[in-house]
Order: sequence, then C-alpha cells, then structure tokens
Amino acid sequence: MKWLSKTYVGLIMAFLYLPIFVLIVFSFNQSRSRGAWTGFTFSWYQKLFTNDAILQSLANTLIIAVVSSVVATLVGTLAAIGIANMKHWSRGIIMNITYMPVINPEIVMGVSLMLLFVWLKTFGVNIEFGFTTLIIAHTTFCLPYVILNVLPKLRQIDTYIYEAAQDLGCSPVSAFFKVVVPEIMPGIVSGFLMAFTYSLDDFIISYFVSGSTSQTLPITIYSMTRRKVSPEINALSTILFVVVLTVLLVVNLHAIRKERELRTKARARA
Repeated sequence: MKWLSKTYVGLIMAFLYLPIFVLIVFSFNQSRSRGAWTGFTFSWYQKLFTNDAILQSLANTLIIAVVSSVVATLVGTLAAIGIANMKHWSRGIIMNITYMPVINPEIVMGVSLMLLFVWLKTFGVNIEFGFTTLIIAHTTFCLPYVILNVLPKLRQIDTYIYEAAQDLGCSPVSAFFKVVVPEIMPGIVSGFLMAFTYSLDDFIISYFVSGSTSQTLPITIYSMTRRKVSPEINALSTILFVVVLTVLLVVNLHAIRKERELRTKARARA
C-alpha cells in the first residue's frame, strides 16, 4: 500500500502548492491575462518597485509585524513563566482565557477591538486609528501563540538546574538568563516566527482597526481586487513566498545541524 500513501501525499502537496506554482509562473507573464501565457518578462517586478501604494503598504505591514511580534514575544515569554509557576487550578483558568483569542472568530476580535478604541475616547483616551491601534491589535492576537510555544519548553526544564546555578553563585536574574532562557529559546523563536507570520497574514482584524494612512498589504490587495488584480500582486506574492521559504529553510537547517552536534557530543561522551 506504499504507492497509495505516496499518491495520497502527492495529491495533498499538489493541492496545497500548485496554486502557488501557477502564481509564480504568471508573475513572469507578459500579458495581464491570468489564463494565457504570452511570453517571459520581468516587467511586473520592475513596476512593483515603482508602485508607491504597494511599497508603502508593505513597509507598514513589516513595521507593524516586527514591532507587534517583538512586544508579543517579550510579554508572552514573561506571561508563560508566570503561568508555569501558578497553582494548577489558577493555571487552568488563565490557559482557558489564553485560548479564547485563538478559537474566537477573527471578525469578533476585530469588531470588539474597534469598539474598545472608540469606547476609550469617552474617557479622554483619544487613540487615532492607525499604527497605534494596529500594533495593539496585532500584539493582542499574537500573544497567545507565543505563550503556547514557550510553555511546553518551560515544562521540560529541570528546576534543579536553575537552583544549582544559584548555588554556584548566580543571582536569580543571572541564573534566569544563563540557564532558563537558553533552554526555552527554541520556543521563544518559534513563538516570534508564528506571531510574525500571523501579523503579516492578518486581514480581518486589521481591516477594522486600520486608518486611511496606515493600510497593511492585505487591505491594499483587497481594495485592488474590486478591480482587476494587477500582475504586480503576483510578483509581490512570489517575493514574499520565496522570503518566507528561505527563512524556514534556514531555521530548519540550523535546528538539524544543532541536533546533529548534540548527538555527536552525546556519542563522544558515551
């Protein structure tokens, strides 16, 4: 039955990646048509880098994604440490609250955040819709993913190592950065990458909390779909796909190399 399992996996991979392959191919098409190949060209990539609206939206998206991911990673890591040290019943309550933004429909989250920012104005907290509201919103929905990535790593730590570091002269803060942080670093990195990816990809929540001068790339693309989509979007999507794929390959190759080094050291000790 190996052929059947291989065929099944092949069909799934084709279903997932064939549309992306078609998008990449037609980003080099001379014609605007998405149904006929008329020749190879780089003109859409050249036009992409002269399209101020798309480039500004891309810059907005990257700035918001980086800032919100960094803040969510810092706050989420500290929150995960606090949750890990809670009692069982209180930890269960906090974890259920943490899961709510994950399982909650994004449209509910987007509308509720929009209403929150409007409601705050009645108390004199005048938050204009734009970068500030986008960063707050993105940090809010990215936070649970960081917590859920860091917590498993915290559970794997041997608490005696932290105590041993203090016995050997480290202060609690020094022991935390020298012992705990290196142990949970894979979870922190995974949480950051997941938060960054979700922030880049978000449309629904951003649509409700963005301003007229701070539109993200998904919102700009959506506004363009009301008319005929320009092949410049194909070019931009291709660049984003290649960048994300490269980052994933680098991270995975680094993890594989590190695992091999650990295995080599373990064999040498044995």
